[in-house]
Amino acid sequence: MSASMPRAERIAAIASGYVEAEAFAGIEWLVHAKGKELARGGVGYDDADAGSPLPDGAIYRIFSMTKPVVSLLALQLVEAGQLRLYDMVVQYDQRFGGLRVLETTGALGPVARPLTVEDLLTHRAGFTYEFIHGCHIAQYYREAEITHDGQCSLEEMMSRLVEIPLAFQPGSRFRYSVSIDVLAHVIERATDRSLDELLKAYIFDPLGMEDTAFAVPEDKQHRLLTMYGAGDLSGLPPLEVAPQRLDRLDVDRMYPINKPDTFRRGGLGLYSTLEDYGRFAAMLLTGRSADGQILISRKMMEMLRTNRIPRAQLPLAIGPNVLHGFGWGLIGRVYLDSGAGLTLSGEGEFGWAGAAGTFFWVDPREDMYGVVMTQYMGASVPLADDMRTAAYQALE
Repeated sequence: MSASMPRAERIAAIASGYVEAEAFAGIEWLVHAKGKELARGGVGYDDADAGSPLPDGAIYRIFSMTKPVVSLLALQLVEAGQLRLYDMVVQYDQRFGGLRVLETTGALGPVARPLTVEDLLTHRAGFTYEFIHGCHIAQYYREAEITHDGQCSLEEMMSRLVEIPLAFQPGSRFRYSVSIDVLAHVIERATDRSLDELLKAYIFDPLGMEDTAFAVPEDKQHRLLTMYGAGDLSGLPPLEVAPQRLDRLDVDRMYPINKPDTFRRGGLGLYSTLEDYGRFAAMLLTGRSADGQILISRKMMEMLRTNRIPRAQLPLAIGPNVLHGFGWGLIGRVYLDSGAGLTLSGEGEFGWAGAAGTFFWVDPREDMYGVVMTQYMGASVPLADDMRTAAYQALE
């Protein structure tokens, strides 16, 4: 990459370099700053072996980028008086009243206090994921296929989950987890409506997100990209940097393409496009749709992007991966301290990523947002950091 290259072109150059190195089959990106499009583009293929190009309106499995969407819905329901941050999960499902905590010593005891909605939103409820390295209850999640079985309903997922003890006392630490799946269950119980119906009414329709849902209808499936990767969620995050190969990966059992009657989750499951998720990210700058409709109030916007993790529980980590300089708000991680951070960003920037390499960020101070889309599970190269760095260095 030439030092004389116009700075805005470095974003495309990084993406192209990764595709040429066959680390990713295809990459799309969109960056806005100060109300203008800073960069937009796409390189690579839908199918690397066939050399078929990225389709118009490519559809991606966004995995954990589902979490901010469902979390925002919960905050909309708080504003509507249908939910509260201090509500106890047991109010909506008595099964969560019988939870126990399994200490790392092997001691099994009662929870010190009930789980709350805030615990769920901030990943401090005591749940985990099967891929969290070093977590002593992760094996039970693997055995029960808590995340891997996309064929079961959300209700059945909860039935399995309540049989497994918590990893720690609620509120005592941060651990990335299935807590947003539990939140989705609470939302359905609180409203007596299905999650997909609520998301469509509260977020997708107002923002014009026509291609975002928990299923891909048959007439759109030609736009769904091929998944590549090194393995399933059990191998995330990778423990070492290794050359990436474009090996096809079948994730249909975990992430069914078209089971709209049963497949609803809070922590993963949505399909979306660069354009659709860009509309969601843009809304998070103002709380409004492009036509001025208010989705979330100004005061809730301030609240959702404020760190809620006590200093004693920082830095955050997902297994061995430490999120230096970041805290966690009500919909995702938030950049707190550029003196502690190891990647180029701006204090107050917030957002999240997905297991297949998708990523977004929103920076209120810079009036900026960005979205990066690809389909590679278990990436060991820092696509998201490199693309965000390229975006920030291009700012005037």
